Amino acid sequence: MMLITNQDKKIDIKYLENFSLTNDEGADVIQGLISIPKSLPSKYFYDRLGSELFEKICDLPEYYPTRTETSILTTASKEIADITGICELVELGSGSSTKTRLLLSAYDSLGKPWQYVPIDVSSEILKNTALQLHEEYDNLSILGLVGTYEQALLQLPSSSLSQRMIIFLGSTLGNFTHQQSDLLFNEVRDILTVGDYFLLGIDLQKPVDILENAYNDSQGITAAFNLNMLCHINRCFDGNFDINLFKHQAIYNQEKQQIEMYLYAQKYHKVRLDKLDLNINFKENEPVLTEISRKFNLNQMQEFLANHQLKTIKYWTDENKYFGLILTQLCQ
Repeated sequence: MMLITNQDKKIDIKYLENFSLTNDEGADVIQGLISIPKSLPSKYFYDRLGSELFEKICDLPEYYPTRTETSILTTASKEIADITGICELVELGSGSSTKTRLLLSAYDSLGKPWQYVPIDVSSEILKNTALQLHEEYDNLSILGLVGTYEQALLQLPSSSLSQRMIIFLGSTLGNFTHQQSDLLFNEVRDILTVGDYFLLGIDLQKPVDILENAYNDSQGITAAFNLNMLCHINRCFDGNFDINLFKHQAIYNQEKQQIEMYLYAQKYHKVRLDKLDLNINFKENEPVLTEISRKFNLNQMQEFLANHQLKTIKYWTDENKYFGLILTQLCQ
């Protein structure tokens, strides 16, 4: 389904085939809530309000990933564009493309027509961002795809340019389990051709207090973001979650080297999701896992990528080594 087409054909925004947050009829929600311990899929963070709250999280003083990665991109973007030359940029989870503008400016300065393919589950943010970018960059054509990473990598159209670079910025890879990361890198490898590029941002291991403060901010924005998931699920499945009966908390699991974000039930109560014909009992202080955020070792990640035929061309970090940006190229 095409949402908008600019008059000069430089902007297309389309829904990917079969895209729907609820096209599995909530099977993932059911499975998570009947499991012990309970969990909810993190994709339900991102309704309109959730996307807006996440943008606010990125500006919080405690939340170092965005500003740290931005500082790296400020230094590295021109070098990245010089290394790859003109290519199609495909971004997984583009959001408002705030950090990506540093890369876009570097590629636009090469002075040749090129294409940006942002992928996001929020059609509204995708549309608004595409219109803004069209005004900012003269040489840019945009094909926005509304859907999940998995759908995008399966349905990505052929590039009109000779080379392509898939971009996965932020610390989003940390939300994937090891097995899910393995699957993602396989899909990236399969969609690229030899000589194409993959640019990956990763959050590196660091002191526990810095990590936990980043996910338990003093303004309560992350808590609102976490709790809003319940409101989104209520709308999707005719539910009666009461967010006042839950409390946000994020902790660092040292053994698994990951932040774990939870919603804790504050007292015993029951929840009903009519569309799923599901009744759930919550015990007092019972946790519901809503997200993991793994933290990585830079050398180990490069080895992991190499195992998927993605050879590191160059990497960049900040002075504190809080964050890493790795440029890889598909090899034979």
